[in-house]
Amino acid sequence: MHAAAERTDVLIVGAGISGIGAAVHLQQQCPGKRWLIVEAQSGFGGTWRTHRYPGIRSDSDLYTFGYRFKPWQGPPIATAAQINAYLGDVIAEHGLGGRIRYRHRVVAAAWDGAAACWRIDAVCSADDGSEQPLRIEAGFLWMCQGYYRHDQGYTPHWPGMEDFRGPIVHPQAWPEDLDLAGRRVVVIGSGGTAATLIPAITDTAAQVTMLQRSPTFFITGRNANELADMLRRLDIPPEWTHEIVRRKILFDQAAFTQRCFTEPEAVRQELMAGVRAALGPAHAALVDEHFNPRYLPWRQRIAFVPDADLFQAVREGKASVVTDRIERFVEGGIALQSGRVLDADVVVTATGFDLNVLGDIAFSVDGAPLDFSQCVTWHGTMFTGLPNLAWVFGYFRASWTLRADLIGDFVCRLLRHMDARGAQAVVPRLRPQDEGMARRPWVDPQDFNPGYLQRGLHHLPQQGGHAPWLHTQDYWTEKDELPRADLDDGTLAYCNPRSGPCTPPST
Repeated sequence: MHAAAERTDVLIVGAGISGIGAAVHLQQQCPGKRWLIVEAQSGFGGTWRTHRYPGIRSDSDLYTFGYRFKPWQGPPIATAAQINAYLGDVIAEHGLGGRIRYRHRVVAAAWDGAAACWRIDAVCSADDGSEQPLRIEAGFLWMCQGYYRHDQGYTPHWPGMEDFRGPIVHPQAWPEDLDLAGRRVVVIGSGGTAATLIPAITDTAAQVTMLQRSPTFFITGRNANELADMLRRLDIPPEWTHEIVRRKILFDQAAFTQRCFTEPEAVRQELMAGVRAALGPAHAALVDEHFNPRYLPWRQRIAFVPDADLFQAVREGKASVVTDRIERFVEGGIALQSGRVLDADVVVTATGFDLNVLGDIAFSVDGAPLDFSQCVTWHGTMFTGLPNLAWVFGYFRASWTLRADLIGDFVCRLLRHMDARGAQAVVPRLRPQDEGMARRPWVDPQDFNPGYLQRGLHHLPQQGGHAPWLHTQDYWTEKDELPRADLDDGTLAYCNPRSGPCTPPST
């Protein structure tokens, strides 16, 4: 039995960087709206709370990963503790804490067209493990829960895993009591997690090996920003410094991304040259074998290695790199297809995460279960067949928060527009001229193709062949187009239940 439903105008799902930002935008731009945040974990932070492995840090600079409304004053690449402190400051400065419901896990969301509201079924967990069901009714759902499962990471199954005598650990579930002192550690994977974890454990472990199936692109550089440092020495106000540095970084990122598509081989050679310089002459031969990816630059996320700490560990002999495929696990390590056996006491599977769709919540619309893969996106934010809902899905090639801020502005503008029209519901709908357009995947695999996306792409919605039915993943286009998106061009249908049930048209 549910207690009486709590009612709110906007329900934000997730108290990570997207959800906290959404709440600030609502307070500032829609001060008359009632809102709540529900968060499954026992505290805020999202990604930065879930991941607790050694060395956890951002792989985006905090001038663009931080909010536009909150100047960042630390180093460009920040630790999880620094990011969580920043988020805590935002919560305190804006008085958000009283409206965040922790340990509230949403299990189902049902749209009621007659009432023009979402009925949310959730469970609230207690310290003793007991769970209390509850219901929340919300006019609008703002999905800020991210796009991967926080309760488990992705670990492939290899033959013989049950034969291995040591622990097999995924970074997303790092045991607090794991002791690596004097132990041989094999880290499977070569993305941002591996590049972060390895230098953090080399002073403790006896031996650390990065085992990769194929190489990854890396960028190295100082964990400092010369422009920011100069502006601070000049006593420029933090807000100005934040905005100037943010714009400079975005300008440089746009130029680099463009070059990755217009002259990819030249960029490849530059990236490899940076790794070669970081490794030093004695290890330069490793680059062609271990740091020359098969894919083109920026078709997967490029990991930034601050102060070249990963390569310093290799240069000093504290870490090594092996490029090979796993044949099977054995009692004392991992047997490779080349015939080599890597000795290991501990294996860490830095093999990515499991993508989920809308938080693995059971959605229904007027009693019909939702098949999200059949929806078509409107500006990569709203979806045909889903009324009064926006999903924050950030950028692959730029900081996640850039899009969270843009969507924050958009949702607030949409809510104000609905009020002005006297509408209680809005849903994207295909116009007659849109019906015959080609349907494409949420992300073009030829454009961006990391493993987690390829594994879960069939669960994600579609995009169309022309605006506004696109998910461009291009900040430099969206920063101009989304604020100008026409809310009255016929692609959004508005409704008030006084004139009939707000039942969305077929997708």
